[in-house]
Amino acid sequence: MPIQYYIYFCLALFSLGIIGVLTRRNAIIVFMCIELMLNAVNLLLVAFSKMHHAAALQAAPQTTAGIEGQLFVFFIMVVAAAEVSVGLAIIVMMYRNTHSIDINFLNRLKN
Repeated sequence: MPIQYYIYFCLALFSLGIIGVLTRRNAIIVFMCIELMLNAVNLLLVAFSKMHHAAALQAAPQTTAGIEGQLFVFFIMVVAAAEVSVGLAIIVMMYRNTHSIDINFLNRLKN
């Protein structure tokens, strides 16, 4: 499959994530949109890594070049899991205190 298909698909996923973050008020939906953006980046990294690995295999059959993208994906997934756990803990505490998960309500907590 050509790399352009992956690029277009990831661009569409990332754009949907940005639109969701900018337009939604529900904190859980915002976190889901952030995860969508991270997954779009992960998919693109894996696609480029596969493309680079295939090109490196033609030059030298015993090479391990081109797997760096997959290592980056692993670290992004670890950071995303930590972000979700901390973010959901904050949302749960906000809901316990205010009985709402509306992001606009967070502006009132500054004072």
